[in-house]
Amino acid sequence: MPFINTMYSGDITDAQQDEIKTALGKAVSAIGKSEAWLMVGFEPNSPLYFKGEKSEKIAYVEVNLFGSASGSAYDKMTGEICRILGDSLGVPADKVYVKYSPTDHWGWNGRNL
Repeated sequence: MPFINTMYSGDITDAQQDEIKTALGKAVSAIGKSEAWLMVGFEPNSPLYFKGEKSEKIAYVEVNLFGSASGSAYDKMTGEICRILGDSLGVPADKVYVKYSPTDHWGWNGRNL
C-alpha cells in the first residue's frame, strides 16, 4: 500500500502523469509492493528551490508505505524514480529528493490494517 506523491516545479500534462503512474506501478516491485495497491499523486507547478535557486526542473517525491523495505530496495527504488522523472519530465537525477516514510499503521476502507 504505497502512496507516491510527486511535487514538481513545472507543469505535468495528463499524458505525462499517466506515463509516470504506469512506470511507478512497475517500479514499486523494487520495494516489495504491487501496483494493485498503489496510489499516486501529483503537485505540478510547485515553487521549489534547491541550493538557494529556483530551477525549472526540480522534484520532491514522497514514498509512504505500509511496512518497510531494505536499504538496498530503497536504493533501487530511488534509482527508478530518478530514471522515470528524467525520462518523462527531463528532471536531472541531482535535482530529485526522495523521502521514504514506512509505517506500521495504515488505514483503508474504514479500518486500520
